[in-house]
Amino acid sequence: MTEIPEHLLKRSRERKAAGGDASSSEVSASTPATTAAAPVAKVVAETPIKAAVSKPVPAYVKAAKTRGRIPSWAMATLALMPIFLFMYVRGLQPQKAEASGPIALGIENYGACASCHGADGAGGAGRVLKDGESLKTFPHIEDMLNWVYGGTEAYEAAGVASYGDPDREGGAHYPRSYNGSAMPAQGAMAGGALTEYEILGLICHIRYDISGADEAGEWAEEYEKWCSAESEIFLGLEDGSLTFDSPELGVGTAPRLGTTANAAIMTEG
Repeated sequence: MTEIPEHLLKRSRERKAAGGDASSSEVSASTPATTAAAPVAKVVAETPIKAAVSKPVPAYVKAAKTRGRIPSWAMATLALMPIFLFMYVRGLQPQKAEASGPIALGIENYGACASCHGADGAGGAGRVLKDGESLKTFPHIEDMLNWVYGGTEAYEAAGVASYGDPDREGGAHYPRSYNGSAMPAQGAMAGGALTEYEILGLICHIRYDISGADEAGEWAEEYEKWCSAESEIFLGLEDGSLTFDSPELGVGTAPRLGTTANAAIMTEG
């Protein structure tokens, strides 16, 4: 067994003693730090946390949050309100009865007359028809049918000086007395483009829609006989069982003098 020299053992003891003191020093050094930190943590823990102060909510914000929301279906209904209003107003307006029979046909064919007499009968190259003017000239529908069928040239060729009521207020009307214009023949056999039942429909439209004859008043008898949807004369002209030359109609296709407002018998020219 080898014996350790005394000076080495001494040195070893000194090192251990020095190491033990260092550890103690380290512990001592760290202890105050821990001790010093403890009061700080205690202060932080004991410091009361200040509650956040909330600002009062304005009244308008509170009202907006509590106000009920408009449902989506209500918005759709409101969007359709203008349409409902329009339909309601239209429903309050009296609806004019839809034209039928001779007058409906006359409406379709009046476009050819509008270029001279105006769309509303106010006149132009041709005479005024509105405001009862055609009724003053032709107090009898038969005379108007005869004139429109043959026109100016047929009357001049036959030597018939005037058409319609010769005693008309303001004087009789002559074939070229208005602007020197001629009335074109409308009858197919006279060079025109209309059949006799189409001419009747045209005249009914002029007398009752444009000139303003009252179908339920003074002119009711004429309307029922010539211009109603049930008119036997119109139906007879349409199916060919009647013509303007049929004696019972008193129209004729040959130009002739018209009758006065108070005459029931037509004078042949």
